[in-house]
Amino acid sequence: MSLNAQTALAVALLLAGFINTLPVMGLLGGERLAALYGMDFDDPSLRILMRHRALLFGLLGGAMIAAAFIPHWRVPMAVAGLVSMVGFIAITWLEGSGNGAITRVVRADVIASVPLAVALLWTQTR
Repeated sequence: MSLNAQTALAVALLLAGFINTLPVMGLLGGERLAALYGMDFDDPSLRILMRHRALLFGLLGGAMIAAAFIPHWRVPMAVAGLVSMVGFIAITWLEGSGNGAITRVVRADVIASVPLAVALLWTQTR
């Protein structure tokens, strides 16, 4: 792999990692979850699931950011990030869209996925 492809992948991982860490604020409780997703989380079971989701996104985003600085993590974390983001986009499309907050998440995932996919493909052609 060339240095340019590696640099592009590292930058794409930083962008995607940052976007994936944004939901971590949901760990703070129902009010933060409501602000993030534009809906109420009155059911304690739903809050538990969504707060756990926030934790998992913190882990994924943090690992993607770390991968920007650890070369042998880059490809696996780029693939993991792409699977997560493209999966969310696909689920939203299959469900027939969501509220405005979900639409913003889809846009953010597209913004992060495109450069990540391009950089990943570039590294694989070298």
